[in-house]
Amino acid sequence: MYQPRTYRHWVKNKDLVTFNVIVGETDCYVSAVSNLESKARKLIQKYRSILEKYISTHPVFLTTLEPFFPEKDSPLIVQAMSETGQQASVGPMAAVAGAIAHFVGEELARFSPDIIIENGGDIYLRSRQDRLIGIYAGQSPLSGKIGLAVKGKETPLGISTSSGTVGHSLSFGKADAVVVLADTATLSDAVATGIGNLILTPADIPQGIAKAQYIRGVRGIVIIKDEEMGVWGNLQLRPTDIQEG
Repeated sequence: MYQPRTYRHWVKNKDLVTFNVIVGETDCYVSAVSNLESKARKLIQKYRSILEKYISTHPVFLTTLEPFFPEKDSPLIVQAMSETGQQASVGPMAAVAGAIAHFVGEELARFSPDIIIENGGDIYLRSRQDRLIGIYAGQSPLSGKIGLAVKGKETPLGISTSSGTVGHSLSFGKADAVVVLADTATLSDAVATGIGNLILTPADIPQGIAKAQYIRGVRGIVIIKDEEMGVWGNLQLRPTDIQEG
């Protein structure tokens, strides 16, 4: 069942042109200095085609929930998904949304100095100015009350949210939100999923924080479960009052 993506307006980007691109199961919300919808669509199709072709000869890549080790000559997006899955102790498809956002974003950056791509809760962010990103945490009373202030000079980066209580993505945990900032959206997606799997109760938050600290490329993490929150890393949190709609 389709769930309205009410969190999509939680990235402050009124200075940019925003458009939606849907290709198969990929649903990207893209912001740039101009309308790059045609280019974005072609790039999404390109990377989906690469993955579909690889999966046709390596079906385990699609189904495994364990780290995957591809051939050295496999496509770059396959290698990136596999490597980050290994770091986060998850299967490669745990990073698929973030990987598409990252690879498409890197190519679109040739046409726009500011690019924001949100794909299923995974964000590729490249910006010349500071941005405020609201944190959506489902029914937690903290949802919409806290935002991440990201400096433009710290981008490009990936910001991913995994939840065991919101959305349709597979999670073995019960976190309201695990938000990860990392060097790439591929990595942030894999790590958010991996750590999200660990969070069943607020008592599990320290375990999740500890794991994030040892993954190279992770810049910070926010874990929210019910009324409890844990934070680590190079993060700037700001109070917000974002309403769903």
